[in-house]
Amino acid sequence: MKSWKKAWDLFEDIAAGSFLSVGIALIFYGVLMRYVFNEPKAWVEEVANYTLVWGALLGVPVALRNNHHIQVDILYEKLPRGMQRWLDVFASFMGMVFCLFFTYYGYVLVAKRYTSGMVSMDVGIPMWIVYLILPISGIMFLLRFIEKFVQAIRGEKIVNTVDMVEIPKEKGDAPHGTHAV
Repeated sequence: MKSWKKAWDLFEDIAAGSFLSVGIALIFYGVLMRYVFNEPKAWVEEVANYTLVWGALLGVPVALRNNHHIQVDILYEKLPRGMQRWLDVFASFMGMVFCLFFTYYGYVLVAKRYTSGMVSMDVGIPMWIVYLILPISGIMFLLRFIEKFVQAIRGEKIVNTVDMVEIPKEKGDAPHGTHAV
């Protein structure tokens, strides 16, 4: 089970990173072609937009895995551990409900674009392929919320990876050198 989880984590990282990297590379290529060679390519912007959106939506489950989503925890930290646990259960459950709606309506959108035969303006990519990221990312996000839900039910403390960094309290305790915070 652990090796499967590691493989899934790696898949998420590679998928999100690849799409974002390709999108950024395409933007660089587009700028180079437009301003250096004075030969703008119309398809570059469209494909770059699609790959960046795919990369961002594939990165959402990665952010949830690492607890990097925005959260307001000023009240949460003051609650007793038992109450925090049930709040984690409730939040994870609501996240799963959101993901179910997101996935379902993403699927509906894909199905409508598939039957309409709609294609993108410059490249001619079928729009159902462009919108396919909605149900895909919804399922991936749902899997991460299920993982968080199980952790909360078991009573495991969900730790923000940012909270794992120890910051010195005194100025004299601060680290020195190029890597000092």
